[in-house]
Amino acid sequence: MLVLGVDPGLTRCGVGVVEGVAGRPLTMRGVGVVRTAADADLGLRLVAIEQGIERWLDEYRPQFVAVERVFSQHNVRTVMGTAQASAVAMLCAARRGIPVALHTPSEVKAAVTGHGRADKAQVGAMVSRLLRLDTPPKPADAADALALAICHIWRGPAQNRLQQAVAQNRLEQAHALHASKQAAHQASPSAAQPASPPASKGRTA
Repeated sequence: MLVLGVDPGLTRCGVGVVEGVAGRPLTMRGVGVVRTAADADLGLRLVAIEQGIERWLDEYRPQFVAVERVFSQHNVRTVMGTAQASAVAMLCAARRGIPVALHTPSEVKAAVTGHGRADKAQVGAMVSRLLRLDTPPKPADAADALALAICHIWRGPAQNRLQQAVAQNRLEQAHALHASKQAAHQASPSAAQPASPPASKGRTA
């Protein structure tokens, strides 16, 4: 499994590619950051992020893209920028037909370090250990992107099976509801017996 992890951000958008399967050693294929100038026009910054992610997709051709799920924080401006960068990453992947998975920060931390409230230093240290790197990737956005990819490799298959089971259950429920409606319609008197045509009035002499 080849996964591109994206830690969304307007100024620094972390990207990292990891290859492997759950239960076996993982390999880092690439890591970096897509940067934009803080004083640039918002539209141009989003275009720059799109172009940067497209280059990573072109070079590594991942099978999955894992993006950090955006949560509300106290700094609304930061949240908006993160959400916009996240949407760009999802758009780039969807345009190519690449499945996108969203993982919460606590989910990623728990998967990589075993603790959902681990700090960035702990995440970076565990990422470097899991990928057999000499030093943690910097900046932290790059390490977080690798952590997202690792999280999806370890948890993605189970989530996919769960989503498939939920989708199948909803489909079966929809079919059952449709069948019950059809049965009720066929059993109703108005459906079983067509209405008689109105009697014609005889002509009077």
